[in-house]
This record gives sequence, structure tokens and C-alpha cells, in this order.
Amino acid sequence: MRFEPAVYRISRMIAPEYSGGYWDFYTLSNGAFYMAPDSDKSFQVICENGFEGMLCGDALGITVCLYAYSHLSFSDNKELAEICARQYHWLRDFMLGHEEAREILRAID
Repeated sequence: MRFEPAVYRISRMIAPEYSGGYWDFYTLSNGAFYMAPDSDKSFQVICENGFEGMLCGDALGITVCLYAYSHLSFSDNKELAEICARQYHWLRDFMLGHEEAREILRAID
């Protein structure tokens, strides 16, 4: 129950134009899970690492899920931490084939 609220919170933090809406959920063949805004809109993204750019809804979803998995992988709950660390790496592997992979990598660096 921690992942989904973390995704929404991070979305509001890094995408000032994001104001809520429907999200699509994806389970990938490699075991990864991510969620993304159900939107054809591109979002301006501003990250603490200095990245500023535009991401489509799917790329924003991948980015914020990677942020959430990374954050939660440091949880005191060892089981949750291990699950999130695995999910992070599975999703990152999938993301490398995304058309906006370069921007996502810059956003999560």
C-alpha cells in the first residue's frame, strides 16, 4: 500500500502540470510492474538532479515508478525493500527499450 501513494506524490513533485487523473497499470513479461497516467499529454518534468524536460505520460509513469521503487528499496521492511529493488531493476531493463529512454535516464540519474 506504500507504492501507489508514493507514485502520485512524486508525480506532483516533479511534474508541476500533473493534477491527478486516471492511471493505467502494466505488468511486463519480465515481472516488472509500472503505472502511468492515461494521457496523451506530455508533461514538463523538473527533477532535483537538474534534469528539466518533457516526458510523455508513459515515460513520466516509468520515471516516477523508478523513483518510488528506489526510495522504497531503502525501507526498514526487508521484504518490501527486496521487492522494490527487484522491481526497480526489472523496470529499468524494460525502460531501456522505451523511445524516451535517454530522457528517463537523465531524470533518474
